[in-house]
Amino acid sequence: MRRGLSAGAVISSLLVLASFITPPVASAAQTLAQVKAQVTQLEEEATTAAEGAQEAKVKLAELTRSLAGIQAEAEAQGKTVDAISKTLGTIAINQYMSGSISQSMELLFSSDPTLYLSSAGVLEAITRRKSTQLRRFQSAEQKLNATSLTVSDRLAQVKVQQKKFAAQSSLATAKLEQAQAVLANLKKEDRERLAKISEDQENADQAASLKAAKNASAISGRGGIALRFALKQIGDRYVFGADGMTYWDCSGLTMRAFQAAGVSLPHSSAAQSRMGKSIPFNQKKPGDLLFYGRPVSHVSIYMGRTQMVHAPRSGSRVKVVESLSMGPKQLVAVRRF
Repeated sequence: MRRGLSAGAVISSLLVLASFITPPVASAAQTLAQVKAQVTQLEEEATTAAEGAQEAKVKLAELTRSLAGIQAEAEAQGKTVDAISKTLGTIAINQYMSGSISQSMELLFSSDPTLYLSSAGVLEAITRRKSTQLRRFQSAEQKLNATSLTVSDRLAQVKVQQKKFAAQSSLATAKLEQAQAVLANLKKEDRERLAKISEDQENADQAASLKAAKNASAISGRGGIALRFALKQIGDRYVFGADGMTYWDCSGLTMRAFQAAGVSLPHSSAAQSRMGKSIPFNQKKPGDLLFYGRPVSHVSIYMGRTQMVHAPRSGSRVKVVESLSMGPKQLVAVRRF
């Protein structure tokens, strides 16, 4: 017989569960640097979740368009089935399907051979025409049934993507709320000090970014146009789901940048990573897109050497960074358009 859990095991389990559902807060022993690192990590996690939401949103839009097309096809096929059915007539269909004796055979055994000779050809032609129409009816009905199944399948896929989009959006919001909870636990003076430290760092990054942007004017092609567009947005704040012209997320920035160069991209780093031409890492050129994470959750525009421009995360601004590293998010793809 299995024994129940001990009181100690139950308490341990509850403590583990609480660690997942209780927002992390800054303890008194934490330094401001540690709090800043904790908040930054939560903002990074929110950004990753937000990009997951963007991918679900793009897939949802694709499925919705596909569903609308299939539903229109099903409607047209339904009208075809109805039209063929009317031309056959209920009596003709039932007669054919039951295998009853043809009208020509009835005439053959009639008492008036002249009537048979004059009418047999016409009656056989009618029978053949009805048979052809019936085959058309059966074929059209089979197509309609298949299309109806496809509609049902697309509807199910749409519901899955709707749930994924909602879940990822909720997770992103929850992570930001956890970051705010950490900050709210600080004393007012510490919270203000931390805000000033972050603002000073962002201002310094912006000044350095504007200086670095001056070197991008000579880059040609679509990548050069996209790069210069992105550099003009330096200093704009990150907001997940935003695609300009004041707030951006990473894929919203690259989408608009390449739109300026005549290239249509979806608003999702994961979706963008499946487009364009794949480039070996050691052959990347300024204007190429760099993708990070497995699954992909970040995108930036390569500037050359070890520089890239991107909208990093919540709590930050569009900037040029002097490293292609994204911490735990590894570079996984380079694409050229």
